[in-house]
Amino acid sequence: MEQAAAARPFLFWSGGSDVIDSAAATDRANFPASPLVRSYRQSLRRSYLLLAGLAGLLLILVVLAVAVGSYDLSLGSILRALVGLESGPRAVVIWNIRLPRIAAALAAGWALGLSGLATQTLLRNPLASPFTLGISQGAAFGAAFSIVFLGAGALKDSAFRVGTAGEFFISSVYSVTFFAFLGSITATLVILALARLRKMSPASVILAGVALSSLFVSGTILVQYFATETEIATVVFWTFGDVARSNWPEIGLLSLATAVVSAYCLLRRWDFNALLSGEETAQGLGVNVERIRLTGMFLAALAAALATAFHGVIAFLGLLAPHIGRRLVGSDHRLLIPLSCLIGGLLLLAADTLGRIIIGSGTLPVGVLTSFMGAPLFLYLLLRGQKR
Repeated sequence: MEQAAAARPFLFWSGGSDVIDSAAATDRANFPASPLVRSYRQSLRRSYLLLAGLAGLLLILVVLAVAVGSYDLSLGSILRALVGLESGPRAVVIWNIRLPRIAAALAAGWALGLSGLATQTLLRNPLASPFTLGISQGAAFGAAFSIVFLGAGALKDSAFRVGTAGEFFISSVYSVTFFAFLGSITATLVILALARLRKMSPASVILAGVALSSLFVSGTILVQYFATETEIATVVFWTFGDVARSNWPEIGLLSLATAVVSAYCLLRRWDFNALLSGEETAQGLGVNVERIRLTGMFLAALAAALATAFHGVIAFLGLLAPHIGRRLVGSDHRLLIPLSCLIGGLLLLAADTLGRIIIGSGTLPVGVLTSFMGAPLFLYLLLRGQKR
């Protein structure tokens, strides 16, 4: 071993990556990894295999979502349509109806899963999410205001006539989207302003979000009080959540914003890991806690606001996906960030596909199914926190 160590300067300066690799191999042979290092490497390999498995499962679910529905399609017709060899009703169903819906579910689920993880980490609170911070309720208030006072939406048919959830008609799509986005961003800015000006603790920020949610819900009820029956039905249907509302331009905008937020979170993954040990520890490691918290919260809220503005209130998904990810790979954000995004897209696409299968000729609002999934977890977290 002493000879190998003495020869290392000569090996290095004599040139050649093959010589350096040989020296590294000699060191690994002479100094085998400790059991702790071997265990960490095995855990890391299992986590990467888990990520690959979830990506494969998501691909299978995408194919299933394209194939099943009121108009069943074979795998051959799907492949022919994707390469441009299929025309007629099948191509219309695939390109104009199902693929946009699938892409919207993946983009919105990715955005909400990432937003939930970022807010939970930055606020160091397991109950933080776009829904519990009032972002979703702010979007609902903005959409209700646009529908009632600006005449931006209506229902073409009653749900009792068509046997489904009815057809949602928006005379001004961008008006509803803009005001829903404005409501979400307003809620975000109020939360950030309170946190910055009053130096509120993370727990107090959550309580402020709950109070803000109640305020926006009250505002939505007040708006509905002045609405007609048709406008009330339209507002209620918008709040159900539906990934079939957006077209390719909206999906592209949401995907671009989500990609930017994802890149920021991945670049700050070590800062996020440091925040898990506390603010003082993170500051000691060189993390600007206040700046990263404000910037990260704003970007996370931006992604959630766009997803909510385009697709309505999709409750609890931002709360559910990060917790499932932590159960699978722990709290290392190198793995937790992509895993939470994959789980968010997988859950939302699965809920939307299940809703189409259950109803048959129509679709069950995806927000209803995500609420059924998320509400038990929310209660579980509350009970666990009480025991502590």
